[in-house]
Amino acid sequence: MAKKPETQSRIADNKKAAFNYFFEERHEAGVVLQGWEVKALREGKVQITDGYVVIKDGELFLIGCQINPLRTASTHVNPEAARTRKLLLKKDEIRRLIGKVEQKGYTLVPLNLHWKNGFVKCEIALAKGKAEHDKRDTIKDREGKREVERAMKSRNR
Repeated sequence: MAKKPETQSRIADNKKAAFNYFFEERHEAGVVLQGWEVKALREGKVQITDGYVVIKDGELFLIGCQINPLRTASTHVNPEAARTRKLLLKKDEIRRLIGKVEQKGYTLVPLNLHWKNGFVKCEIALAKGKAEHDKRDTIKDREGKREVERAMKSRNR
């Protein structure tokens, strides 16, 4: 039997995460959502940059992710935009992540929300915080790449 190709599209990205952290590992987790939240995600009414992942009682939770309700879709419920959402991973993955987070300097950061075969998935990363000088190096590298691209564009004209 032929396997269906995976369909994937981005909903929201956490662009600040790459600036503030070094990523060690990446994991894809399911997200427990309510109906109005799924409709709002389809419209792109989400902001993930202030989000972070915490561990409570051996489970992962996404905190600080804002999903703004649509006026038309959430008439019968009182939607809470910044509620805590549970992340779904296998137990052995969660145990391994807990062990790593308890080590010095590691944290779990949400990188993006995306659709995968009709389900909303959250890509999370096991990350280590960058020092101030590392952030300056990141800025320097980015500006250097921009200058090279500008020089190549002007040469091609």
